[in-house]
Amino acid sequence: MKHIIILGDGMADHAVARIGGKTPLQYADTPYMDMLAHNGRTGRLITVPEGFPPGSEVANTAIMGYDLNKVYEGRGPLEAASIGYEMRPDDMAIRCNIICLADGRIKNHHGGHLSTADADVLIHYLDQHLGNDRVQFITGIQYRHLLVIRGGSKHITCSPPHDHPDEPWQPLLVKPEEGCEHLHEERRLTPQETADLINDLILRSQQLLAEHPINLARRAEGHDEANSIWPWSPGYRPSMQTISDMFPQVKSGSVISAVDLIKGIGHYAGLRIIEVEGATGLSDTNYEGKAQAAIEALRQEDFVFLHVEASDEAGHDGDLDLKIRTIEYLDHRIVGPIYNEVKTWDEPVCIAVLPDHPTPVEIRTHINEPVPFAIWHRGIQPDSVTTYDEVSCVGGAYGLLRLEQFMQALMNA
Repeated sequence: MKHIIILGDGMADHAVARIGGKTPLQYADTPYMDMLAHNGRTGRLITVPEGFPPGSEVANTAIMGYDLNKVYEGRGPLEAASIGYEMRPDDMAIRCNIICLADGRIKNHHGGHLSTADADVLIHYLDQHLGNDRVQFITGIQYRHLLVIRGGSKHITCSPPHDHPDEPWQPLLVKPEEGCEHLHEERRLTPQETADLINDLILRSQQLLAEHPINLARRAEGHDEANSIWPWSPGYRPSMQTISDMFPQVKSGSVISAVDLIKGIGHYAGLRIIEVEGATGLSDTNYEGKAQAAIEALRQEDFVFLHVEASDEAGHDGDLDLKIRTIEYLDHRIVGPIYNEVKTWDEPVCIAVLPDHPTPVEIRTHINEPVPFAIWHRGIQPDSVTTYDEVSCVGGAYGLLRLEQFMQALMNA
């Protein structure tokens, strides 16, 4: 049996009064996800271990079957892997957003939905003026980039910018981890020295970006400016088994995503990274291209992890209508075509659908709550659940699973 996970990032939510007290999943038109729930088995999954932040890097790693206590090193190293940067033993890699500040506050975490082309110009500009033998800026995708500090310490406290919309930015600057202020690792800066270095880079980036021609043009056109870096989620090079090592059912597999950190998880998991033209990480992503790429990969391989970011971005922006549309796009343009194709194959394909975490539109940030999931394949014994959403799946046959139990259940389906 082959397996595919279709993951709608941040798709889960809370009840919203504006749509009759329903969640976006309950309100949206999702005939294919409802069909999988009706004809398959459902449950809920705890995706974030105690003590970990409810980020996509944590939740997606757990969904793929990994013990976070053994492998977690933050987003930075995952994004480094996805863009082809091979970390050295003394490197500390940290995710580096380009964000928009206004009136002393974080206006948004994405620099006004900065394009990759414009971001590449800004990252090279920053590296030219701020980079040196210790500091290197590397272009990623859209607003998501990489900062490498050779000899940096990962024992620092950073604030993910998407968790702090409309909040003053200065109190959120980097600090050493509590109790680690004077920790000294051989050949590395102390946590305090690392925090001081990063905060200095943030302040200097603001001076440089304010007068860059790209931002001058954005300002003149009334668009949000991409006027500050914001590093967060540091780590060293991780050590992870491949999925094939953990699950003998998987001889080969692929990951499809527009998001660097998901590709990075796939890299360390031993999966082939498939690039889809027009995949953006937003609601305008190439849904049909991703669905077709997944179908073609399943013809040759045993496992596909298909990740779609759009619902998470809509949640962070607090855009209820857009979030509902992204859920419907996922259902109609990805789940439906994949199901209609693989249901006819001689070799059965097991389809799982789930989010990694909720990103409620009225909170605009990730939260740590169980997410609903559905698993279907030909011949599975259905449970009593008939629709796919946060409430219905409470009554599913799988009950409440934790972390790597999901991948175990999927591989045993």
